[in-house]
Amino acid sequence: MTGTLTARTPYGDARGRDEGGVFVWRGIPYAAPPVGELRFRAPRPPAVWSGTRDCTEFGPIAPQSLDNAIPMDPASVRDEDCLTVNVWAAPPSAEPRPVMVWIHGGAYYLGGSSQAIYDAHRLAASGEVVVVTVNFRVGVFGFLDLSSLSDAEHVFETNLGLRDQIAALEWVRDCIGGFGGDPGCVTVFGESSGAGSITTLMTVPRAQGLFHRAIAQSPPATSVYGGDRAATVARRFLDLVDLAPEHAGKLVEMPVDQLIAAGDTLVDEIPTKVPGTLAMAPVVDRDLVPHYPVAAFQKGLAHRIPLIIGTNRDEASIFRLMRSPLMPVTSDSVSAMFAGIVADNEGLPPERIAAIIAAYPDLPRAKGVMALSRDAAFRMPSQWIADAHSRFAPTWMYRFDQATPMLKAARIGAGHAAELPYVFGNFGTMSPDPTFLLGGRRTALEVSGRMRRRWVSFGAHGVPAALDGSKHWTRYDEDTRTTLVIDKVDTLVDDPDSALRQAWGDDVMGFS
Repeated sequence: MTGTLTARTPYGDARGRDEGGVFVWRGIPYAAPPVGELRFRAPRPPAVWSGTRDCTEFGPIAPQSLDNAIPMDPASVRDEDCLTVNVWAAPPSAEPRPVMVWIHGGAYYLGGSSQAIYDAHRLAASGEVVVVTVNFRVGVFGFLDLSSLSDAEHVFETNLGLRDQIAALEWVRDCIGGFGGDPGCVTVFGESSGAGSITTLMTVPRAQGLFHRAIAQSPPATSVYGGDRAATVARRFLDLVDLAPEHAGKLVEMPVDQLIAAGDTLVDEIPTKVPGTLAMAPVVDRDLVPHYPVAAFQKGLAHRIPLIIGTNRDEASIFRLMRSPLMPVTSDSVSAMFAGIVADNEGLPPERIAAIIAAYPDLPRAKGVMALSRDAAFRMPSQWIADAHSRFAPTWMYRFDQATPMLKAARIGAGHAAELPYVFGNFGTMSPDPTFLLGGRRTALEVSGRMRRRWVSFGAHGVPAALDGSKHWTRYDEDTRTTLVIDKVDTLVDDPDSALRQAWGDDVMGFS
């Protein structure tokens, strides 16, 4: 069939389509549908199919509310049968290509691989890498830990979203050769909760060897909680769906929309009551996830693979604009966050909190509040990981400062997720998109080109070189803490914001 290409996998043949010189396969199942008795259970292998499967349309997105701030196609189909991958690859070559696997963000309860911004055409067009994007369970179905409600008749397993991601990486290991990819050279990359999934997976023994490099963009790496907290959230969830604990097994039969609605209530309620926390996130279950990830990095227990990690200069701005409870962006909520951290970390010296507060002279004004919230959620966890990981494996750190004139005028700047269109080269996926109303397109395209070349070079060769004469990106270590500041022109800065780093210290602060 003209303009198509069939890939062979152990589960059956998959037909993709030539889209402007890049072959694309969409909606390939990597696991069995997690429905019926498999709801709230770990993923199972997909069924073998006969004939050639037409893989030209995205699979359904995971069950979630479509009335949210993340731009999803209004025509998106939601279904529990959502465990699919998509593949972008240049025409076949004699040698297998390195693979880059994208894990999307969305605060662990939103998002999908079919979001237009994640179209990987431009990344794959270079011919240097094959790109895979992954759907996995989110929210109630993927990151609500109901294991405390298990009984002899009904078992609820932990960290289902992470288990889905591992199953997808196992699919890559077993199947990507049929698409021209090299299963022995896999880079995972992701943003926000996708990046937090990656920093967690880097400490998961079962994920060892499934990926060989990692890029973590703005990971909320300390938003991983303990079993006791997870059990408390699970009981509150039962209250919302009007079930007694002894009847938790009925969750397997309840309508999807009823579970989504209760999950959305949790998403708003939990961070409002305890600012700085998420309702649903990975859990230290001592099984799949044996340790709190940042502590595992500091103990040298993370997989010793090359890592790029970084944050954006103005992470909190978009949360303030949306009035989202997911980040504390008022003086009162930041104070409540610190009160909660002190209560959750026995023996934390009061003078340490005082030193941190003193490092933000703009408090309690909005500028200081957003800076402190940014550092608590993203920058310091990334700093702690970079410091620790650089002792054991090659590490590169960045700070994304680039913002168009319009985003600066709107006081959004380099907000959370602002780097995504630069990494994928996809501008204009929002409708309407104000990004270039005051100009700046040429500069943005130049920055995007450098970022894509660095990301692809890292995936293909293990070194984030722009390959165009741009600034050489020096590896990060604890002596210099050299950081690439990505802006109109890339610059290398040793230990940026050193005063803030020293105020926070090296001991991890977070909720358990």
